[in-house]
Amino acid sequence: MSGFAQKTAIITGGATSIGAAIVHAFHSANANVVIADIDAHAGPALADELGARALFCRTDITADEQIDACIQAAHVKFGGVDILVNNACIYLDSGFSSTRENWLHAFNTNVVGGAIFSQRVAEQMKSRGGAIVNLASVAGKFGQAGRALYPVCKAAILQLTRNQAAEWAPHNVRVNSVSPGWTHSPALNRLSNGDSAHADRAAAALHPLGRVGRAEEVAQAVLYLCSDAATFVTGVDLPVDGGYAMLGPDQGNSARYWFEHIE
Repeated sequence: MSGFAQKTAIITGGATSIGAAIVHAFHSANANVVIADIDAHAGPALADELGARALFCRTDITADEQIDACIQAAHVKFGGVDILVNNACIYLDSGFSSTRENWLHAFNTNVVGGAIFSQRVAEQMKSRGGAIVNLASVAGKFGQAGRALYPVCKAAILQLTRNQAAEWAPHNVRVNSVSPGWTHSPALNRLSNGDSAHADRAAAALHPLGRVGRAEEVAQAVLYLCSDAATFVTGVDLPVDGGYAMLGPDQGNSARYWFEHIE
């Protein structure tokens, strides 16, 4: 995918996991990368690994002044911002036992932080165009017992993406989202005790491709939406979920299957 030379991408939550894979993807495509993260160990280490076209900027996305400082640092170092990837999030979720404080903290980080970051960047992109990608999730598309904050936040991101795309399309600022399915990450590693084969077996019933996704696969979808190959694409959600979202509650099987397999 082309069109990234001389361009600068800010990736929030870019120090580790899916965020780091997205940083690597943009850097490999010849973009400058700004790693906006609160991880003051992994972030600088990744920037040092990548070299001159990478900058770590410690950024708490719940603080407007830190968002502004990150954007300013990108301008000073690289001359502007062409791409924003809103990847940072927290997984705080005690379902409907969550307190008001929990709800507000989750929304402030997972939804409002990205909304404000996008607002600030879009104002500067209006003069030359740009691309924004919000990280949503399959969790935001279906009901899930035992969870509330995370899936509700991700559902909000899907609507936020559509509204942003409609608002900024006249300025050639494209906004899209990516919805991963189960993806190898620290959280999934904890659930599988670090056994990737076990994770794949658990995922197989829900993902027609029969395995858990890789962070690099999510990163390539983000890269596509920001590339010259997607210049007429805005306001859409791109599932990177191995077919998860197409199955529905019957997991892709007919009524006959369930009658035959009922105990």
